[in-house]
Amino acid sequence: MNEFMMFSLVPLTIAIIISMTCALLGNFLVLRRQSLIGDAISHVALPGIVVSFLITGTLASLAMMLGAGVAALVTVALIELIRRLGRVEGTAAMGVVFTSLFAVGVLLLEWHGAAGVHLDVEHALYGNLESLIWFEGVGLGALFDPVALADLPPQLGRAAWVGLVVVIFVVIMRRPLVLASFDPDFAASMRTRPALVDLMLVTLVAVAAIAAFEAVGSIIVIAMFICPAAAARLMTNRLGVQIVWSQVFALLAAVGGYLLAGEAPRWLGFDTSLSAAGMIASLAGLILLAACLFGPCRARTGAAHQD
Repeated sequence: MNEFMMFSLVPLTIAIIISMTCALLGNFLVLRRQSLIGDAISHVALPGIVVSFLITGTLASLAMMLGAGVAALVTVALIELIRRLGRVEGTAAMGVVFTSLFAVGVLLLEWHGAAGVHLDVEHALYGNLESLIWFEGVGLGALFDPVALADLPPQLGRAAWVGLVVVIFVVIMRRPLVLASFDPDFAASMRTRPALVDLMLVTLVAVAAIAAFEAVGSIIVIAMFICPAAAARLMTNRLGVQIVWSQVFALLAAVGGYLLAGEAPRWLGFDTSLSAAGMIASLAGLILLAACLFGPCRARTGAAHQD
């Protein structure tokens, strides 16, 4: 128990929170056919986060979000510049800018050599769940010890706050979100401001991606946004039930992936472990594959129903 409290409790809790938070937002991305927004945001956020760290020397949430926000503005300007000067399609300009900025972020990481401060290429891309150790977590008593609780990795608090904000947003904005997801024109006629709802949704996707950055990296988080939500979409035609399914799949992927990362190699006779974030994403993909093969709504012919 002491070993689990110290080495696994915090990483597993963070993985569960991030996975379920991303899946909750992912439901609306999938319904809007905007699944790649999470991909785009994660690519754009990396160079902003790196530059923010180089300037401030800190990985504080506010600094990372400001850096990612500036990177997003630069991205929009570059896309428009390439589209106008090069006379290419907007999607082609987006592809060029996203990949180029992501490559710049990777090069900046390698050039700066920030491995000693927990910001290097491997951790930026694939996450670093395993390093989030709670050194004061010795025994169940630590859960009630203010001194021990003060030593909790800050990533846990960030993930928890972001998860809470996302839940509050979905609860309060449920009706405008549903209307804008199924029929934006009708939503506009009902004066629910679908453009503002879209902006708020994309902003929260960006915040969730940034909160997940230190734990699961800027690549693995894409699977957390899409796989549970897409699998849930194949299970039902009702949005409320779909959200429940997505949370179940996200929980299974987080818990199962984390445990398999440490135990599966030992079952095969290897004295090593795998990337927890990588295994979580892999299991999420397998859940989606199973839903594609056996989901009751995989041959859907009609539109989903609102609850």
